[in-house]
Amino acid sequence: MMTHLLGDAGLHFWLTRSVARVMGVSLSEAMANDRLTANDYASMVTACRQCALVENCQQWLGSQKDVAGAPPTGCANASIFQALARPH
Repeated sequence: MMTHLLGDAGLHFWLTRSVARVMGVSLSEAMANDRLTANDYASMVTACRQCALVENCQQWLGSQKDVAGAPPTGCANASIFQALARPH
């Protein structure tokens, strides 16, 4: 059985929130509006913690000037971010 190491929880919590913010999504608001559960949010952070593209993500975040229409290439949470970015 192969065990995957998880990245730092704090770092990935902020990366998840930062990608959402750059895409114009408030994860707190999504939870308040029942578009995202606490378990979904925790799963997003865990998926981010398993990602090997942290450096790419950080570079992408640093290069964004406006609201992004899509998350960084290879983002484990891409479909969730894109769904939450759509008006409901």
